[in-house]
Amino acid sequence: QVQLVESGGGLVQAGGSLRLSCTASVRTFSDYAMGWFRRAPGKEREFVAAINWNGVTTYYADSVKGRFTISRDNAKNTVYLQMNSLEPDDTAVYYCAADGGVVTTVMRAYDYWGQGTQVTVSS
Repeated sequence: QVQLVESGGGLVQAGGSLRLSCTASVRTFSDYAMGWFRRAPGKEREFVAAINWNGVTTYYADSVKGRFTISRDNAKNTVYLQMNSLEPDDTAVYYCAADGGVVTTVMRAYDYWGQGTQVTVSS
């Protein structure tokens, strides 16, 4: 069983930055690929970014490429999402998720999910 707790959300002006963190309660964090997803008001949950077990392989949604960076610290059981140049369209609840298989952008592959953290970007 993996428990995930996100933090770092909040209210920021357009053009600003936030860093989300997700800490996992698990014996071997490096056994899991990690992903970030988001759900905007009135929309389906969508993929944002993913990272493999050692941080070498990363994937990004086109909408965030060049602005967001996913990283992880296996010694701290934590994955991060650095979000720069935020836009109002980035407003959403952000979720981290753990996948016991290979890194993927496919939502249904992720076995464990956090409760989410709200990010609001004002114009």
